[in-house]
Amino acid sequence: MTSLAPPALMPESDAAARRRGLALVGLSALIWSTGGLIVRSLESADVWTTVFWRSAFAVLFLVAFIAVRDRGQAFQVFRAIGRPGLVVGLCFTSASIGLVLALSLTSVANTLIILSTAPLIAALLGRVVLGERVKARSWVAMAAALFGVGLMVSDSSGQTSLAGDAIAFVIACSLAVATVTIRKYRAVRMTPATCLGALFAGLIALPFAAPGSVTPGDFGLLAVFGAGQLGLGLALFATGARLAPAAEVALISVLEPILGPIWVWAFLGEHPGAMALIGGGIVLFALVLHTILDQRKVKPVPPV
Repeated sequence: MTSLAPPALMPESDAAARRRGLALVGLSALIWSTGGLIVRSLESADVWTTVFWRSAFAVLFLVAFIAVRDRGQAFQVFRAIGRPGLVVGLCFTSASIGLVLALSLTSVANTLIILSTAPLIAALLGRVVLGERVKARSWVAMAAALFGVGLMVSDSSGQTSLAGDAIAFVIACSLAVATVTIRKYRAVRMTPATCLGALFAGLIALPFAAPGSVTPGDFGLLAVFGAGQLGLGLALFATGARLAPAAEVALISVLEPILGPIWVWAFLGEHPGAMALIGGGIVLFALVLHTILDQRKVKPVPPV
């Protein structure tokens, strides 16, 4: 399998690469957190039509991104992902489609709680597959994040089902496997793999969608939803996830469900509730404290 690692990774120190990777993953989580706001702003597009157009615009963006970034090597970059890239693509496909199914079968509360276990699963997989030791403060931050998400959804209500909960757990496992795979094969550019994931999701949604039924307003929002929210977010995540430990990458990704209700509250006036604000505050505090302690542990490297 051909390795197409960017030259910028060569001279960069491990600590600097790790910080850059976590910053990119944090930015991707920030972008992904706007999904609820965009969905709530759609006029009439149904779920499967939304999934189809979102995936289609994400594919267009990612293909253009890869073509510009790699210029004449775009085809070789797609070939270079090999089996690991196919695994990553299928993980994102199952996560994208699974979220639609989980929310239709079980409550939002159950879905969020189960998804918040992704950092724990990624930490265990990273330990077994990559031999990455998880720091004590990372375990504490994960526990605080899980507790905070539990508070956020403690006053929520809705239908629950074993099938929906199982699908939500599959999503958490898919995200963890994708994170660890990207980290293990960090010499391989995985942006083409995320493009394949979006393509597969769009093809699966197509038989259930009505692409021609969207209004002009919805079409514009879906373009932003696909190219910006999903496409750009996937590109940032695929680039950053290979530079930092899998457990920390998954932990930073918890920002997505935490920030999502805040955007809906700020722009649409839907108050998330006191418990949601308290729980979200606990998660954000845990992540900020984890980052501060991490920076204090990093010792400066003396010049050569």
